[in-house]
Amino acid sequence: MSESPGSTNQFVGIVLVSHSAAVAASVAELATGLAGGDTTAPVAAAGGTVDGGLGTSAELISAAAASVDRGAGVAVLTDLGSAVLTVKALLAEGDELPDNSRLVDAPFVEGAVAAVVTASTGADLAAVEAAAAEAYTYRKV
Repeated sequence: MSESPGSTNQFVGIVLVSHSAAVAASVAELATGLAGGDTTAPVAAAGGTVDGGLGTSAELISAAAASVDRGAGVAVLTDLGSAVLTVKALLAEGDELPDNSRLVDAPFVEGAVAAVVTASTGADLAAVEAAAAEAYTYRKV
């Protein structure tokens, strides 16, 4: 889930924030699996609380963002209400997330897949955000 040895590409990092650690990890696994290839953008799951319960944790989100920061920006996708509020608070504080971190308004699963696939091509943060947001238009019927 990181750059190949010797690579000079800077991938946009992806953080997936869910109220459930299992959901965040599963969506990360799905998205990276569908991105395929030997080189995928760095992805981190930030699910649940520090003690393993349901909820969100600013500490886990900050650590996940730091772990995927490669200098090209970090796209943060969330599942529900308080996850969004927690990320907004971290962004407002200014020093809790890496520079060029962005909350991406996208459906959680489809947006995560689109974000990881797009980031894995070496696309910039704006293109990753656009691809994830476009997932709102995916029709199933």
